[in-house]
Amino acid sequence: MHKEFLRKFIGGILLVSLIALGFTKPVQEYMSFPKQITLFEGQQLDFSGTVSVLANVDNNATVDLERQKSDVALVAKRQGKEEMVLELAGIPIKKVDVNVLKDFKVFPGGQSIGVKLNTVGVLVVGHHQIDTLEGKFSPGETSDIKVGDIITEINGQHIEKMSDVGPFVQEAGESGKPMNIVLKRENEKISTKLEPKKDKHENTYKLGLYIRDSAAGIGTMTFYHAGTKKYGALGHVISDMDTKKPIVVEDGQIVRSTVTSIEKGANGDPGEKLARFSSDREVIGNIERNSPYGIFGKLNNGIQNGILDKPMPIALSHQVKEGPAKILTVVEEDKVNLFDIEIVSTIPQKFPATKGMVIKVTDPKLLEKTGGIVQGMSGSPIIQDGKLIGAVTHVFVNDPTSGYGVHIEWMLNEAGINIYEKPGQKAS
Repeated sequence: MHKEFLRKFIGGILLVSLIALGFTKPVQEYMSFPKQITLFEGQQLDFSGTVSVLANVDNNATVDLERQKSDVALVAKRQGKEEMVLELAGIPIKKVDVNVLKDFKVFPGGQSIGVKLNTVGVLVVGHHQIDTLEGKFSPGETSDIKVGDIITEINGQHIEKMSDVGPFVQEAGESGKPMNIVLKRENEKISTKLEPKKDKHENTYKLGLYIRDSAAGIGTMTFYHAGTKKYGALGHVISDMDTKKPIVVEDGQIVRSTVTSIEKGANGDPGEKLARFSSDREVIGNIERNSPYGIFGKLNNGIQNGILDKPMPIALSHQVKEGPAKILTVVEEDKVNLFDIEIVSTIPQKFPATKGMVIKVTDPKLLEKTGGIVQGMSGSPIIQDGKLIGAVTHVFVNDPTSGYGVHIEWMLNEAGINIYEKPGQKAS
């Protein structure tokens, strides 16, 4: 009986000790230590010397371990992979894969740009009633053509712009034969017939549709990669103002723009940069892609912002931290300035996502000028510790001082720039 009690008593003490051990600082550090670390060549990661580390650090290793007093620093020497083993009281308990990427830098943006998008086909943005001898109705709506559809073909001919549609409407109206229409709806291809009707007041044939073939606006340049001439801007998709759906881009151009005034933001009413395209309307680049992460294409020549004009390293999503940061943006004419912000929260994402950070404007000058984040500021580069970490994307409607940011890692990925380039592989 006495032995059984003693056995249970000792077991209880051991159990309590193991639970208590789990809450000690060294064990907590081991538990929180990531299973994988990614660094760029030349980068250094500092962590507490409480963590005992064993690693292969011979002359051919891709990383070095530097110990100074109680601190340990992991220094990325060259591109490649390495394995570290964490020890507790001399016992290996955790393996950590270290991936060292090739040194990578881009030029930060901040410039105000004008955006001109040409759609694939013509976009249906609304219906309207035609007053015909048969009554008032919309032939387009009757043919089940919906707002957001894109007309890509008429009678077997590819449609590129609004002026392509008119001759078919006139011909079909006079002949009394309906047009054969091909539509793009989401990911579907739909065929239908559409017969124009004559407006009895204007004596012209009409479709009862509002259509558009282009869109224009302003935004902010995020980055430029000299090696590929690729750029990224805006940080979010461009949607049609009427349909609220993403614009399917055939092609487009970006030009320089000048901020003429600011409509200051307030709670419930996001502000806006008012700008005009540069007087010469010189095209500085094309638009190849309109995606949830911004617009992307190539520049004709490199551009500079006049304040940070040297290539800058980037930070991956797991390297971004809460705390002070800065943004590059224009609030007057075409002058780029640095303004203080705070990274309120950040998510170390493993997969692309458009909202990776919550940011807050703290700069008194910017708050006085804009009230915080305003429309047209989307794409403004976010800088932290000398690295480009992302871009401003959205403002909180009920708090214009705050908004979302996207990690630069995902914008580069969307631009088709391979930051995970392997030895001997060229960046695309």
